[in-house]
Amino acid sequence: VQLQASGGGLGQAGGSLRLSCVASGLTFSRNAMGWFRQAPGKEREIVAAISWSGGATYYAEAVKGRFTASRDNDKSTVALQMNSLKPEDTAVYYCAAGARLTTTTRGYDYWGQGTQVTVSS
Repeated sequence: VQLQASGGGLGQAGGSLRLSCVASGLTFSRNAMGWFRQAPGKEREIVAAISWSGGATYYAEAVKGRFTASRDNDKSTVALQMNSLKPEDTAVYYCAAGARLTTTTRGYDYWGQGTQVTVSS
């Protein structure tokens, strides 16, 4: 199983970035997908999650109304649209796949390598 995340980089406060994650080696349409992030010195935390069908989503309070998760099961891809970026969004972002939509790291079986997002003020 491979999860390849991309789209990170340097963004400005108030700007936008879009992350993508392409999955291979698993039945993508049967997996919920999560986006997590980890800032230096902090624990990995949930950002957003989306059910296998895309019909259910979860967003952390810190990103609600700014970030949107979506998926394309035909392309085995999940995306995270990040708008109204804030400096506190700076972190390494990870995509993860699991059997069901959950908000804990333990609920996900497969992880991508992470992509750095840095937001300047």
